[in-house]
Amino acid sequence: MSLPPGFLEDLRTRTSLSQVVGRKVMWDTRKSNQAKGDMWAPCPFHQEKTASFHVDDQKGFYYCFGCHAKGDAISFVRETENVGFMEAVEILAREVGMPIPKRDPKAQEKADRRSVLAEVMEQAVQFYRLQLNTGAAAMAREYLNGRGLSEAARNRWEIGFAPDSRRVLWAHLTGKGVAPELIIDAGLAAKPDDGGQPYDRFRGRIIFPIRDARGRAIALGGRAMAENARAKYLNSPETALFDKGRSLYNHGSARQAAGKGQPLIVAEGYMDVIALAEAGFGATVAPLGTAITESQLQMLWRIAPEPIIALDGDKAGISAAQRLVDLALPLIEAGQSLRFALMPANEDPDDVIRARGASAMKAILDKAQPMVQLLWQRETDGQVFDSPERRAALDKRLRSIIRSIKDPSVRSHYGQEINRLRRDLFGPKKAAGWGRFRKNIAPPTQPSTKNSLLVAAGSGVEDHLREAVILATLISTPAILPDFEPALERLELSDRGHRDILGAILAHADKEDLRSCIEEKLGAPVLEKLFAPRHVQIAPSVRAPGNGEIAAMCLAEELAKLSAKQGAEREIAEAMQDMSGLADEGLTWRLSQAAEARNRAERSETEDKTTYDTGPNGAKLDREERHAFEQLLGKITYAKGRQRPN
Repeated sequence: MSLPPGFLEDLRTRTSLSQVVGRKVMWDTRKSNQAKGDMWAPCPFHQEKTASFHVDDQKGFYYCFGCHAKGDAISFVRETENVGFMEAVEILAREVGMPIPKRDPKAQEKADRRSVLAEVMEQAVQFYRLQLNTGAAAMAREYLNGRGLSEAARNRWEIGFAPDSRRVLWAHLTGKGVAPELIIDAGLAAKPDDGGQPYDRFRGRIIFPIRDARGRAIALGGRAMAENARAKYLNSPETALFDKGRSLYNHGSARQAAGKGQPLIVAEGYMDVIALAEAGFGATVAPLGTAITESQLQMLWRIAPEPIIALDGDKAGISAAQRLVDLALPLIEAGQSLRFALMPANEDPDDVIRARGASAMKAILDKAQPMVQLLWQRETDGQVFDSPERRAALDKRLRSIIRSIKDPSVRSHYGQEINRLRRDLFGPKKAAGWGRFRKNIAPPTQPSTKNSLLVAAGSGVEDHLREAVILATLISTPAILPDFEPALERLELSDRGHRDILGAILAHADKEDLRSCIEEKLGAPVLEKLFAPRHVQIAPSVRAPGNGEIAAMCLAEELAKLSAKQGAEREIAEAMQDMSGLADEGLTWRLSQAAEARNRAERSETEDKTTYDTGPNGAKLDREERHAFEQLLGKITYAKGRQRPN
């Protein structure tokens, strides 16, 4: 199948190679540097004990210094999953949420044309660079000198000049034998509506070449020299080469600098990027004439986990930052977010550096605010909360915003931080205008509600042992794996070691000697530790290895108990996120119901047996657990029925 131009590049940009590889290896934590995307592990392609397999997450490539295996995310999936090229592409595309495009029989033809257009664009870049040294560009050189750009800096950034003439580039390129339609398709010239002669798009402008991550010239940006120009900055139009919502200025060079440990900075325009890079902040990029898009966010996170957004300190810059918060919130994850460094009022990064130097810029970047702080400022700055109704309206807005965060862990932490900021704002010492009415009033009852309803019943030992029984059962009777694989893939394990074992089980589910494969991958001591607890050893499924019926029943029971408790805990976590200020009756009821459900999941077997149903292995299941157990067995029975031949 032929894929459209740019699809594979976009797929590689959105995919984190370290996450793909991490499913198959155990990272060497002493040698790896996750913040820089520099990861090391024993090679999955040959037997070894040392960490000679290197993943460069910034560049998206791996290399083994032992067996010399190398490649990208697609080749890694092909080799480790034993699938073809298109199957590997489909696996990765599903993981990052990219739909596979329909078959395009002309894909190669389009790719070849893109290469030709890039060559035409490169000729234009070199032509404009030469024009910067002519007499017609004297004003442009004077402007650049005034912005602190020496001749050496201009050469580094390949800055050029487009003379104020309608057809100078057209004449140059056609004179070199370039076909007229290629000049137009590259976005370098345009046809007038009246059917006249094509004309150059860039006239009387300083030219900034725009290159993709691989260094190909894909577009131009132009800064007008005339004060009355219709647009101060002008970019190339959308072409087969250039998609402004999926491109970043200085992408390739910034990625290299970030890979060497420099912080990734996002500025507003060309001159800000150049000023920051020339001042030592080489990992700086900028969007191209539009607000940052979701695709550009994914590209930024592909370079660094926490880019710093350095926007102008004017009203437009602050508004852009706040819009970006709304775009980013549903996409953030643990270790993947944004920070914001707002410039002083009416200044941009270039102004700061020229006026006070790189050290002043570094001080601003070092004080970059986390995204939650910018969100809080947006919702509270300039507002007066002198009535219960206004405070309730704030709570409603914040709850709605926080619910947009998909990652449950991050959502929970946002709720906690917003609650802390809210207490600071509405605390007795800061609630001007209504604090005097609270002076002699007892503290709110919320803490006691939380203490009575939300304190965990145990230390988590039960969960740990239950997880161990599940894993030991799978290893003892691997034949039941296919029936439970969907439930196991969704299983949330509390212990890192257990997660590694489950990953190894799922990765080698088709192997005859599962236990040996896991020992080879994780080491024999890991399994010895798993099977050591008395609770695991006496489990019927472990005492009768290979008995599929006992193993299936035992596994279903343990999964049901674990699922019931985790569901109750999620309900409590969600209720906690809704808690701002005093809990109302509805929220208190939700908490009580969730806590009671969790207590039932943990209640000892010595309590009144009339509240329990008995499981197939004699285990005690409360009604919720019994329901979960029967649902799981029902799904397995249904699946087996569909697989049974007629």
